Amino acid sequence: MLFLQLLVNGLQVGAIYALTAAGFSLIFGSTKIFHFAHGATFAIAAYLFHFALVGLGLHWIFAVAVAATSAVVFGVLLDRFMYAPIQRHEGSFFTVFVASFGIGIVVQNLLGSVFGRGFMSVPTPLSNSVEVVPGLYLSPLNGLAIMCAIACFAALHFFLTRTFVGKGLRALSENPELVRTFGLSPRRLSTYAFALGSLLVVPGAIFTAAGTGINPAVGHHVMLISLAATIVGGIGSLRGAACAGLLIGVAENLAMWKLGTQWSEAITFAILFFFIIFKPSGFFGRATVS
Repeated sequence: MLFLQLLVNGLQVGAIYALTAAGFSLIFGSTKIFHFAHGATFAIAAYLFHFALVGLGLHWIFAVAVAATSAVVFGVLLDRFMYAPIQRHEGSFFTVFVASFGIGIVVQNLLGSVFGRGFMSVPTPLSNSVEVVPGLYLSPLNGLAIMCAIACFAALHFFLTRTFVGKGLRALSENPELVRTFGLSPRRLSTYAFALGSLLVVPGAIFTAAGTGINPAVGHHVMLISLAATIVGGIGSLRGAACAGLLIGVAENLAMWKLGTQWSEAITFAILFFFIIFKPSGFFGRATVS
């Protein structure tokens, strides 16, 4: 029964990883910007959700709105005022990475200074587990996380395949000039990519704050998972990032069954190294957002 319990927990964690990784993959696949501060977006959303709900006593709907707004604004501001100037001056990929990594460090330290460096969580009855069968405990949070991920991916698929802007995002990484011929601005599409990619971290940030809890370093862990899932799933493939995020979440939890908790992150990178060596293109490797 322990195996089944870890599998269920892994599906919840995997759903969170899948959404976060899809956000990073969307941004990178569309703009070719290595947005390492994606993890910082996750941390900001999680902490401001906690602050709005617990610190200010707002209704959870308004707390979700605060988290979503903060994530989108942070992502868009980075795109407009950091990445765009670097690109205008023909900054290298490495320059963008260092700048983004630096922002992540700054955000981590700011959150630690303001909210403290210990773990925080949102008290909610949704995290209370109930024994459904002997030895198997489920909480409403498990089901909500999985259903939310399914709904978000369905909405994302519709947006990318059925809307004019969504199709523009899919084409942006391949041919920016072609995008212009259809009356779309690559600069504006980049902003949309950052807004949408940042928004995708919000459900995971909220469920993490309400479940396992958060600390200032949570952003770095999330970013490493997102990077691993993007490579394992195939660079630029949202479907691949989602599948890889789910795989990593389940594998991390199942590793505790035989190896112990200290091996959970090691399993992530073992999967990553396996794909780098034997299948570098990942699950669905391709150059554009799919």
